[in-house]
Amino acid sequence: MQWEVVIGLETHAQLSTESKIFSGSSTHFGAEPNTQANPVDLALPGTLPVMNRDAVEKAIQFGLAIGADIAPVSVFARKNYFYPDLPKGYQISQFEKPVLSGGKISFVVEQQGKQELKTVQLTRAHLEEDAGKSLHEDFLDMSGIDLNRAGTPLLEIVTEPEMRSAAEAVAYARTLHALVTWLGVCDGNMQEGSFRCDANVSIRPKGQTTFGTRCEIKNLNSFRNLEDAINYEVARQIDLVESGGTVVQATRLYDPDNRETREMRTKEDSQDYRYFPDPDLPPLTISAEWIEKVKAGMPELPEAMRTRFIRDYGIPEYDAAVLTQSKAMADYYEKLVETAGMKLAKQSANWLMGDVSSALNRENTGIDEAPVTPEQLALLLTRISDGTISNKIAKEIFADMWASPSGEANRADSIIEAKGLKQISDTGELEKIVDDVLAANQKSVEEFRSGKDKAFNALVGQVMKATRGKGNPAQVNELLRKKLG
Repeated sequence: MQWEVVIGLETHAQLSTESKIFSGSSTHFGAEPNTQANPVDLALPGTLPVMNRDAVEKAIQFGLAIGADIAPVSVFARKNYFYPDLPKGYQISQFEKPVLSGGKISFVVEQQGKQELKTVQLTRAHLEEDAGKSLHEDFLDMSGIDLNRAGTPLLEIVTEPEMRSAAEAVAYARTLHALVTWLGVCDGNMQEGSFRCDANVSIRPKGQTTFGTRCEIKNLNSFRNLEDAINYEVARQIDLVESGGTVVQATRLYDPDNRETREMRTKEDSQDYRYFPDPDLPPLTISAEWIEKVKAGMPELPEAMRTRFIRDYGIPEYDAAVLTQSKAMADYYEKLVETAGMKLAKQSANWLMGDVSSALNRENTGIDEAPVTPEQLALLLTRISDGTISNKIAKEIFADMWASPSGEANRADSIIEAKGLKQISDTGELEKIVDDVLAANQKSVEEFRSGKDKAFNALVGQVMKATRGKGNPAQVNELLRKKLG
């Protein structure tokens, strides 16, 4: 049987506020356990929550960026469940009236060697507080509770079940991660738990329109874990159904060491949480004037920047989409073009998407930590453009620049001079080398004259070898064709 995978993601983005969502406690990461939990966080009798205005403004920013409906009035509710690190015995969240509804995220996904632009609709995004954390290490036969995270502001972002593969889910999550960090509403630190995903996964026979029974995989805090967990869960459900079993709705955890999901508990439905409006918090009112004020202070959004890149720099839509996947990459590209000049805009894009991205991926680092500055790369591209070096030699120089960082602006020129890499463009010198190559490769000459075009490429290769890669490719081709008639 052919199966279709159905995936929806719920992403918890920790809002980058200085204090918690309902108290003045710090949200700084790494403090000693229970040193950042005040009476409100501990739910001591007589304490009352007070809404953090900055958290609301960050939710508004996100809503504007995705084209969501921003509710003029939203309501906080109590989500009731017992867990040791939940001090109140309930979580303050939003249920029937969230702060944001709708919106969409567009992203590029690569599958089976093809790149595709896909758009996923969002169901909602709502404000809520985080729980504390259970600590199981450094204790003998007991666990500890750290309430530093209790009350940390979260924006939970929920998609429609429109993704059909782990690759799509990861591409969506990466794009969402880039957007929230671009806006500055979340620092995106997955190791610290600032950005984590829950994946709802189900399968159904191809052609069926009703959904299958879903399982939710909780707290996936890396893109690799997200992909591996979904792929494992899909295979598990297919094997289970094809062997005559049935999928039970459940919450599951992913074990990255064994690369498998395990059942944590049977899945609750919304009625099990006994939601009701929180009597300690008035409805959250957001005026049109407040929205306009937030909008005026927002940075240029990725979609607007993509349009501008296409219009101003003349690069293709795909290039613009790749270069605006993160603000750091977009800023690097703009600085590169500003230094190298508009005529090298496309070449700059090619290098960023090619050699630079390959080096970043190889070292698992970001463009903001690249050892080659935009100014240094601009000079390298200029030396290709003015004929000083060939593209092949430029790649060797770039590797040297990357491996041995230096603050000097003319780093490329220094390497060219020190290693004698300047391209041979002197016609007389090249002509002599071409004559020698033709004399030594009569068989290739005869094959070319008999109609075998591949022989010409072999001769070009021999000339480039004789010049140690420093021959001007255009001149080499021109001289060979002239002498071969």
